[in-house]
Amino acid sequence: MKPAGTLYGIGVGPGDPELISVKGLKILQSVPVVAFPAGVGDRTGMAERIVADWLQERQVKLPLTFPYVRDESILAAAWQQAAREVGEVLQSGRDVAFVSEGDVSFYSTFTYLSETLKRQHPHLEIRTIPGICSPLAAAAELGIPLTIAGQRLAVLPALYAVEELERALDWADAVVLMKMSSVYPQVWQVLQRRGLLDRTYVVERATWPEATVYRGLRDRDNLQLPYFSLTIIQVRPAEIPTTDSGTFSANDRSLK
Repeated sequence: MKPAGTLYGIGVGPGDPELISVKGLKILQSVPVVAFPAGVGDRTGMAERIVADWLQERQVKLPLTFPYVRDESILAAAWQQAAREVGEVLQSGRDVAFVSEGDVSFYSTFTYLSETLKRQHPHLEIRTIPGICSPLAAAAELGIPLTIAGQRLAVLPALYAVEELERALDWADAVVLMKMSSVYPQVWQVLQRRGLLDRTYVVERATWPEATVYRGLRDRDNLQLPYFSLTIIQVRPAEIPTTDSGTFSANDRSLK
């Protein structure tokens, strides 16, 4: 009987195919089966799009369906079905690489797949390869530090009530909003009231050729943001000491 294959979770970064790690790329190209979240409708999923040029003809593609809903029973059923599909391949002795945009441990679908698979097949080996997550990519796109020194960072993966943002702004020095297109008008009002519009940055599709950057949101109360957009709020920018008597602010353009 063949030994079971290994499942590799590979973070392939925020969009630019060249931002995958060397280790991740080597494993990606060595496995016979590559799995990824299926796209919606006829559209190619983001992870599949990122790795498309790295894949070889001999490799089998395994799209897995993960519905974009909040109903836990529907989600659990989808994770179980995906785990069964991957488990069958692994038990046949073939390795599988599951590719995920960003990092596999940072709000990733891979976590649900791997945890469900562990329950179904505790003996299977699962390894993870880290990737660049979207907040780091957005900061790089902007040319600003995300955090420095002792600054405190808050990351809100989805904003369903502006009260969550209010609480984060009270204690964090920098706040990242990963999904806020549906509540943008309410968020803009909070930022205006707190005097933070000029210290707020939005990046759409970070590292993609079609990336769009907004530096400051003053007079942008009606901005229409796509799903893949990310906001960085520098609530209390740190002062960076220099060798002379001056300082640089953490959002100083001269830091680029």
